[in-house]
Amino acid sequence: MNKTITVLAACALSALTFAGAASAKEWKTVNVGVEGAFPPFNATAPNGQLEGLDLDVINEVCKRAKLECNIVAQDWDSQIPSLVAGKFDVILTAGPNPERRKTIDFSDPYVITPNTFLAAADGPLAKLPHDGESLSSETEEGKAALAEIKEAVKGLTLGGSLSTSQLQFVEENFGDAVEVRSYKSSEQVLLDLEAGRLDAQYDNVVFARDRAEKSNGALKISGPLLVGGIQATNVCLGVRKEDGELKEILNKALAELKSDGTLAKISEKWFKLDLSPKG
Repeated sequence: MNKTITVLAACALSALTFAGAASAKEWKTVNVGVEGAFPPFNATAPNGQLEGLDLDVINEVCKRAKLECNIVAQDWDSQIPSLVAGKFDVILTAGPNPERRKTIDFSDPYVITPNTFLAAADGPLAKLPHDGESLSSETEEGKAALAEIKEAVKGLTLGGSLSTSQLQFVEENFGDAVEVRSYKSSEQVLLDLEAGRLDAQYDNVVFARDRAEKSNGALKISGPLLVGGIQATNVCLGVRKEDGELKEILNKALAELKSDGTLAKISEKWFKLDLSPKG
């Protein structure tokens, strides 16, 4: 009797193991979501082609991982819902923070970028406190700096993109002192800033610096370079929580790109400085 039970148990275990192996997905093709409107991370060229750092990274990742990648542009605020629903298998420019980790998972980072303010060069926020300093909102020094900035922006109007940690950070730290306006994309925030309908835009430093450089002196970066808190300053590939095998495949390819200097070269190409992960 005991022998029979043992044999039956072994057969059941073997069947479960086989079923698990059979159900494991063999990743050959992935659908990739990208905003296509957040230069120099990603943008849509006049000919309709997607370009930017994110595109260079994912194309290299897919080549090394031997994946066929179908890349689709879609508004940022619908990227995570589309990933969870299965429309995408991967999303680009995904920054992890505690709230997002409740819903999706993330690869290792491919660049690390702080956030800052973009303001009119002749406007009231052209010279915010702690200009150019690298600070964390989680340190005592950073908290003191945020208190100074809150006093400086009181009564003014700040803008950010929907479903971004930058907008959440503004609402969390300055929402009771300023008018906060939300937009579908960073480019739409920028349009209102350029038109004088906003006093400052809070965004990724790379985007902000790129727009300041292209403004012919009309815009400038102002205030500290901030990390910490709800801010998602690690730039990663977003995946579904249940797709651990895909995450491992992506991380292996990213590790190769990091170790041979490819991530550094791509960062220097698009940012003019190396913001690739170190260590």
